[in-house]
Amino acid sequence: MKRPELAKAILEISHLKGEFKLRSGQISNEYFDKYRFESQPHLLQAIAKEMSYMIPDGTEALAALEMGGIPIATAISLITGIPVVFVRKEAKTYGTCKLAEGLEVNGQQICIIEDVITTGGQVIESTKELRERGALIDAVLCVIYRGKGEPENLTGIGLQVQSLFTMDELKNS
Repeated sequence: MKRPELAKAILEISHLKGEFKLRSGQISNEYFDKYRFESQPHLLQAIAKEMSYMIPDGTEALAALEMGGIPIATAISLITGIPVVFVRKEAKTYGTCKLAEGLEVNGQQICIIEDVITTGGQVIESTKELRERGALIDAVLCVIYRGKGEPENLTGIGLQVQSLFTMDELKNS
């Protein structure tokens, strides 16, 4: 699937209108329901293929943020062979009591994978937690960046941000 077709397909299946409260607390009259494109194998595969080209050289692991980043990072992993670490919003209080599951992050060059980013709140929290555990993180990839302008919240903590699409790109597809 070519990029313009992919943009149109994502828009058609996942763009909702109404009143929605975003993770950032902002209220929006439109929403991209990521689960609608993540649950469709043909779209998920096409997204993963396009995003696989965006992975920075030297990446040793993909950090899949709970919950929307998990199917995307897993699909990218299947294409690239790069292992995935599954990152919880908070560490479990039982069992292994881990924040990051699947592999050790200490000393690993990690690229964070997210679905939709507006202000990057969860990316900031997860990056901080992973860095405290020794992860080396300087890149984050997302399917849709719906923020305005440069993602200064993320660049301000040393992250290079790349999105497959911006909200404006999708709406103009």
